[in-house]
Amino acid sequence: MIGTTVQNYRILSQLGRGGMGTVYLAEHLLLGKRVAIKTLLAKYSQDERLVARFVDEARAAARIQHPGIVEIHDFGRQGDGRAFLVMELLEGESLEERLRTVGPLPEPVLIEVVRQAARALEAAHTAGVVHRDLKPGNLFLVRDPTRPWGLGVKVLDFGVARLTDSTPTVRLTLSGSIVGTPTYMAPEQCKNASNVDARADVYALGCLAFEMATGRPPFLGKGSATIMAAHVNTPPPLHLLDGALSAPMGAAIAAMLVKPREERLQSMTAVLGALDAATAARNEARRDVAERPTAPMDAVVDDTLVEQTLPDPPRSA
Repeated sequence: MIGTTVQNYRILSQLGRGGMGTVYLAEHLLLGKRVAIKTLLAKYSQDERLVARFVDEARAAARIQHPGIVEIHDFGRQGDGRAFLVMELLEGESLEERLRTVGPLPEPVLIEVVRQAARALEAAHTAGVVHRDLKPGNLFLVRDPTRPWGLGVKVLDFGVARLTDSTPTVRLTLSGSIVGTPTYMAPEQCKNASNVDARADVYALGCLAFEMATGRPPFLGKGSATIMAAHVNTPPPLHLLDGALSAPMGAAIAAMLVKPREERLQSMTAVLGALDAATAARNEARRDVAERPTAPMDAVVDDTLVEQTLPDPPRSA
């Protein structure tokens, strides 16, 4: 592919490769603008269900039009039938890479990542799009000096998104199929992938926040079935958040991970409200500590302690 042309773009190099396709760096022949081009392998481009995922990804991103959603410029097929997407080129690293190389994030950075992701997903839900596959690999961290910590967040890959309208399209969701990544799937999604709404994304974002705080997702297991069963039946190990986060932020994550969706935070707007409340409570606690009067040194000396720590007097001969 390198050196070849896809529509008006020349392929310059490979950016990444997965089981179903490859992402390339490309440049517009006339404008010089650089983009990323994601291509499906030829054998998968013959499967209309998988091609429909590409179409849905383009439709979803075009519908949302939010700076926190990766922009998709075009969709098409190459001469050999391979489907491709032309996307905004991002410079940075995925949240998955950041957690692998750096480990858990400091609480202020964690809050900023969750806040930006929630705002982008709030726009997606308003546009009638439920992501259904939030995971560390689908949050991309870009350099943005205009934002706190110089960090911008982009939500990627709406290939298995549920578009909540009646537009006829070939769907990937088939009877008995798993749609999403089990490690981050809401209980209701584990039971029925087609019966989900925005609250499934709230749960998944809670799983991501838990992992950003602790370095591991809420549930671990040897297989998808074990993890999905845990999402449905096992309380999340919230004690792991103790010491990793302030109590208010831990409570916000706990509210995102409630299993019955009727009792969970009901929207990304509610998530943003919980983040604001947690931040305010955390700042207030820190302000109280900073403003607490400090007693004079001579007022806190414990005579007993001093006596016990003084050396014994020398013994007479």
